[in-house]
Amino acid sequence: MNAMIDLRDLVADDNGRLYAWRLQPEVNLWMSDQPAASLDEHHRLFQAFLADPDRRGWIINRNGAPVGFLSLTGLTNCNRRADWGWYIADADARGRGVGRAAEALGLDKAFDDLGLEKVSAEVFADNEAALKAQSAAGFRREGYLRKHALKDGQFRDVVLLAILAEEWRACRAQVRKGLAAAHLIAA
Repeated sequence: MNAMIDLRDLVADDNGRLYAWRLQPEVNLWMSDQPAASLDEHHRLFQAFLADPDRRGWIINRNGAPVGFLSLTGLTNCNRRADWGWYIADADARGRGVGRAAEALGLDKAFDDLGLEKVSAEVFADNEAALKAQSAAGFRREGYLRKHALKDGQFRDVVLLAILAEEWRACRAQVRKGLAAAHLIAA
């Protein structure tokens, strides 16, 4: 049987965990920015994140154990849209539907709890797993930015994706039904 996935709000104790995760080559590869240079710098950034009403973050849990991170940025935008990003840091949780489940739970938070109209994402064009997961959740491609992000000395292309509240509502039941049948989320 697969593991149950849930999201929990960030707490102060997550600071060190997030820093360690961001230093993992498998996580950093797909992030458009560089990790903080030190734990002290990360702590300052983390505290600013927690205090910022424009941003929210959640730890992705698998059977109660932290395995990843999901965030929304732009929550105070008068247009009711936000950007999001997420990653699965625990190698044993990758490729098992954890990201897809976290996306569904995150979209419920974005549209139902926070009242957003649109959630957008920027994904490296060569991140096939994330592109596939976002598509399965109902995200649509809105653009392609060539040589948009400089990462490790190389310019990388970025795919712009987004989903609207009504698009999520139209596919939500089907997505959640599949995830519940796979025992990834509660029915």
